[in-house]
Amino acid sequence: MLKSVLIGVLMTGAIRVAAQDTLIVQGSSPDLYLTHSVKKGETWYSLGRAYGLSPKDIAAKNKMQMDQGLSLGKQITIPLNKNNFVQAKSAGSGTRPVYHRVLEKETLYRIHVKYDKVPLDNVREWNRFSGDGVQKDAYLIVGYVKGNGQSVILPTSTPSAPSAPEVAVNTPKPQPAAPETKPIPKPQPAAPETKPTQPAEPEAKPITRSQPAAPETKPVPKSQPAEPETAPAEKEPTVTTSIGRTPSIPEGGFEQQYQQQTNNGRDVTGEKGPGSWFKSNAVVGSGKYYALHNTAPRGTIVKVTNPLTGRSIYAKVLDAIPQLKANANLIIKLSDAAQDALGINESRFYCELSYDEK
Repeated sequence: MLKSVLIGVLMTGAIRVAAQDTLIVQGSSPDLYLTHSVKKGETWYSLGRAYGLSPKDIAAKNKMQMDQGLSLGKQITIPLNKNNFVQAKSAGSGTRPVYHRVLEKETLYRIHVKYDKVPLDNVREWNRFSGDGVQKDAYLIVGYVKGNGQSVILPTSTPSAPSAPEVAVNTPKPQPAAPETKPIPKPQPAAPETKPTQPAEPEAKPITRSQPAAPETKPVPKSQPAEPETAPAEKEPTVTTSIGRTPSIPEGGFEQQYQQQTNNGRDVTGEKGPGSWFKSNAVVGSGKYYALHNTAPRGTIVKVTNPLTGRSIYAKVLDAIPQLKANANLIIKLSDAAQDALGINESRFYCELSYDEK
């Protein structure tokens, strides 16, 4: 019992630290600043190194003296100026992204004016979108701060390094379709060979769900090769992780089940925050995606939206998010097959969720 309580306290502390390490800019030009919550063991000198400023400048901004100690949890204002705030297209190494949270009816041009007329092309490139449209509550990078600290939601000034492996993961995924073309010879003998597979699917349907959508899976193997790709995954539920393999599902993704669970979108719970990926054998572009979520029950269909692009997918909850340090502050983990559908290349991303929490 005591061990469980200690683990809970440590996890809560880790989540709070992760949340504060996301740098949200405040104020407007020329008086831009960040707010830092003092952690255990920090000093004026460590803050100076973390934010690329003289400790005296930070103390002066907070109307304090250098000989005054920093109390745990105290809110310290960190000024952003030409010495530590970079808005060039290539920020260089040793920098961290600084975010602006989009307000209601706020435009890209107003953000450009508010933050020292940061070039619009830079904002588009940093956040990987085109055009001038932005959505409320989205987080946009508006510059980079120098220093040796750490950031949580997105990589530092070189997001291409972690994103490259993620893209590489997507490309080989269509290849498993080649060895799983076993259903292709089935259309040759026509009905006789498809019938033996039909009894196997009804056995799997009571395991995954009791939805009336089960009969819809019968014609699917005859017309589309995508369904057999997920079918063998149902036979491998425990391979390398507790997540397991992707189970067999009806054709057309999970949107119809989402509408049934949420009363056509009227009874939903909403969440906003950072997400991440896990590797799966779900087929890219199939519309069949899976998720890990801490509060939604298993089998819940979650609608996931990328506010920067407006794209959405529907994912089925398989399990809770593992309690690891790397997963601190995450609200969801998605199968990596959904990257192209959402238009996301980063290993971590901001998203919006809606689902029926029962």
